[in-house]
Amino acid sequence: MRHIDIRQLADDARFSRLHGRVLFWCALIILVDGYDLAVAGVALPSIMKDMGVDGTTAGFMASSALFGMAFGAMFLGTLADKIGRRWTISICIFLFSAFTAAAGFTTEPISFSTTRFIAGLGLGGVMPNITAAMTEYAPRKLRARLVTLMFCGYALGGILAALIGKQFIEVRGWQSVFFAAGLPLVLIPLILKNMPESLAYLVARGDDTHLRQIANQLQPGLAAGTADRFVVPAEDAGHAGASIGQLFQDGRGVSTAMFWIAFFTGLFTMYALGSWLTKLMAMAGYSLGSALTFTIVFNAGSIVGALAGGWLGDKLNIKWVLAVMWALGAVALALMGHRLDGLALMGLIALVGATTAGTQALAYAYIGQFYPMAIRSTGIGMASGIGRAGGIAAPIIIGFLVSLQLPLPQNFLAIALACAVGAVAIACVNHRRCASLHGGDAAEAPAAAALARGRQPMPQAARRHP
Repeated sequence: MRHIDIRQLADDARFSRLHGRVLFWCALIILVDGYDLAVAGVALPSIMKDMGVDGTTAGFMASSALFGMAFGAMFLGTLADKIGRRWTISICIFLFSAFTAAAGFTTEPISFSTTRFIAGLGLGGVMPNITAAMTEYAPRKLRARLVTLMFCGYALGGILAALIGKQFIEVRGWQSVFFAAGLPLVLIPLILKNMPESLAYLVARGDDTHLRQIANQLQPGLAAGTADRFVVPAEDAGHAGASIGQLFQDGRGVSTAMFWIAFFTGLFTMYALGSWLTKLMAMAGYSLGSALTFTIVFNAGSIVGALAGGWLGDKLNIKWVLAVMWALGAVALALMGHRLDGLALMGLIALVGATTAGTQALAYAYIGQFYPMAIRSTGIGMASGIGRAGGIAAPIIIGFLVSLQLPLPQNFLAIALACAVGAVAIACVNHRRCASLHGGDAAEAPAAAALARGRQPMPQAARRHP
């Protein structure tokens, strides 16, 4: 009989069709998530005109989904560690698709904000779950790249929202981009059928049948049989249920607090730009069509930033790659208040996208590696949920600044300050407590010792027991 360490098996696996399947579903889900969140920013100028609201009220309306996201990230993120990831993700998709579409039927701020709040529950809940899913299955050497590649779907969703907005808002009204958000409801049965379940969840419930199928896809030559048993390391096994207190155990307390600060400021930056970039550029004298083009360039830049950050994160120390990217974002945002034209403006907007939204994708990749498997969804969910407070504050604060009619550079400086604080916070994370780093050390130490004795090391993922 063999005891197969399923986490080590996933860490050491080569990229396979199984990984491609997980990546496909996670990227598609986050594309839909990105679209549903971006539609409010894309349609904001038209909504303000149609409903007759000022910048402060519009800021609260834009923040209503973010209020929901805070609760969704904290509660639906932890729920997945108890009922499974596929069902939690399906619940989230139903919430944000159905109620974003419903927002298109509203005619005044209160009903709009109510539907967006409920949609936000799903938007917030799905993010930690798909991040944990991709992190759990990704090979160690490709982990940051696969997670950030998955997050490119978020930017593609923003681009899709801007493209649909350019085509339909002026002709069909702002409601058209909200109605389109209901289409992903058809994905739910496909996800329940085709998306792999959490490995830790299957181990905790002793579901060896599905674990054997997954193990044989992760390592085709393993030939796992009915006599084999699957285990995870002690730090991944968790307890009866993942708890918030576990995030502060084993020397993770300060780092958990730093992640919360970093996510607060990172999401402040991201949603300030997501909600107000179109309006701020329109205030600078650009047409609505041009301002929406800037949104497309911003999201394209975020894709480049996420991919470059993921590659560097796998090659170098991911913590310092993340800190440097956020610092560059602060500089780029400070320059946004100055009048530029042509390629220089487009290049700067792309750089802002790369070092803000693109950097946030890398932040999710890092935190997914930091926590052990058993509390990964909880760790990501809590950081994302508390971070949403920054996302909630961003549209309101920037909307207040817009209503004061301050010079344009001051709006961008407020966003740049948040980016700089995020860089400092992530620099204070204790990287030595990273669970992914410990897993690598644990896997390599016995092999190194065996080689030093002149013997072939025994594979770590599968050891025989009497």
